[in-house]
Amino acid sequence: MTTIERGAKLVATYLIACAVFFAGQSNAAEDPLFVSKRITPQGEYTPGIEGPAVDASGNLYVVNFQQSGSIGKVAAGASQSQLFALLPVGSIGNGIRFDRGGRMYVADFKKHNVWVIERGETTPQVYFHSDRFNQPNDLAIAADGTLYASDPQFASPAGGQIWRITRGADGKGRGEVMSSTRRLGVTNGIDLSPDGATLYVSESNSRQVWAYRLDGSKLLDPRLVRGFADFEVDGLRTDLDGRIYLARLSAGKIAIIGADGSLQREVPLNGKQPTNLTFGGPDGKTVFVTQKEGRFIEAFRVDRPGREPCLQVPGRC
Repeated sequence: MTTIERGAKLVATYLIACAVFFAGQSNAAEDPLFVSKRITPQGEYTPGIEGPAVDASGNLYVVNFQQSGSIGKVAAGASQSQLFALLPVGSIGNGIRFDRGGRMYVADFKKHNVWVIERGETTPQVYFHSDRFNQPNDLAIAADGTLYASDPQFASPAGGQIWRITRGADGKGRGEVMSSTRRLGVTNGIDLSPDGATLYVSESNSRQVWAYRLDGSKLLDPRLVRGFADFEVDGLRTDLDGRIYLARLSAGKIAIIGADGSLQREVPLNGKQPTNLTFGGPDGKTVFVTQKEGRFIEAFRVDRPGREPCLQVPGRC
């Protein structure tokens, strides 16, 4: 093959790749809104499937792929997971989040850690550890990289706490338990409002979502956003308009709640046990849901982008 032929072949390959990429974007945009479909095979993950998070390149990460203590990766546009990383023996991940620098943070509920995996690497390093953790569950991240970690206590007396974790000059996390003017329930799902001033927390035992005004390490002005008469509540995420997307475990639905507490919509799912969710896709308008029933990931398109995709890539939204 001549140099000219090789060049022509490379150009053709590039053009085909571009066509496939933009076709994928177009197909995603044309999917009906709020209609969920399964995107990965059943049984890829353990029943501990949790912690979905999407990086700035559009890749999706989910904990407990094939075995406990692992992290799976679904490449942007793919329909099957592959192994991304293993946590040290005995550690089991739950919540995952990314900061603007591309670092991945993983809550380890067995060994009382928050791990960090630097951009371009797959080896976890301890970012923050405390023996005062009950079992760190889910994570939320602010624009400045501050992490908020839910820390439920499922055993009697049931309750929980929230941690605030900031980055020190040495690159390690500095954590403290946040004070609150009310006794917290079993803290579970967690996320911030788009302006970063309000923290939303779901409570498993009360089936309620609470809002707190943030003041450093203080949770102030507690406000009940919404409660449900049945079915446990789990992970939650916010969109750019401040709506709350809440996983209703065993109800088989994602509830979309206005910041004022109004129930705006419920999205029926393929599986009946959604554990958590995250926003992603080329425009931040795809919601990925982890399903304990069937141990797969499903997704649906929405009308507004999530808070985090807009945070990760300034100017995207």
